[in-house]
Amino acid sequence: MPQETQATQQFVDVERVHNGTVILKGGALRKILLVSGINFALKSEEDKNIILGAYQEFINSLDFSLQIIVHSRRLNIKGYLDGLAIRQEAETNELLREQITEYSEFIRSFVEQSDIMGKSFFVVVPYDRAMIVTTGGLLKNIPFIGKKSGAAEAAGEQVSLDEAIGQLEQRADHVVAGLAGIGLRAVALNDEELIELFYNLYNPAPTEKKGLGIAKQ
Repeated sequence: MPQETQATQQFVDVERVHNGTVILKGGALRKILLVSGINFALKSEEDKNIILGAYQEFINSLDFSLQIIVHSRRLNIKGYLDGLAIRQEAETNELLREQITEYSEFIRSFVEQSDIMGKSFFVVVPYDRAMIVTTGGLLKNIPFIGKKSGAAEAAGEQVSLDEAIGQLEQRADHVVAGLAGIGLRAVALNDEELIELFYNLYNPAPTEKKGLGIAKQ
């Protein structure tokens, strides 16, 4: 008999994504922040010292670990080229239409020949929920205390999850504020962006399925 191929999901530690929070199979929670970058090498010595001091102060303020991820892929310009194509279709001036066509071909050729890479920076904020035993010990033999209905247990689990997510969001807010002090902008990924990120991580390809951009102000 042919051997069944196991689903990829069986090897992924992610249980589900809920309200911008990654819930792992063991019950642990993760918040993923997309972080902007700075060109440290181009900074003056004074600015470098300020940044290093702010970074040290930020690290010392943490009482939990962080994971930093650098995700590199070939620059995906499909969205940009699609925008140019729409602009070309709407353009009534024939000369401008030709210029847009030439510009699009130049950009496409330049990126393909130069193999330009894009990098995304992520910070993973963890929160591991403590296992709470709701029944057991001496209380398990006391009527109406040792046992809970299925609905009550589900409600208790939801409250516990909501409280844990609240604690995780407090940690994430602290990290966002600390990174802002270094001059870095950080935003938490929503459900759609998290799914997109994991798709690209577990389905490696030369370019991402869809680009992730930091919201700029």
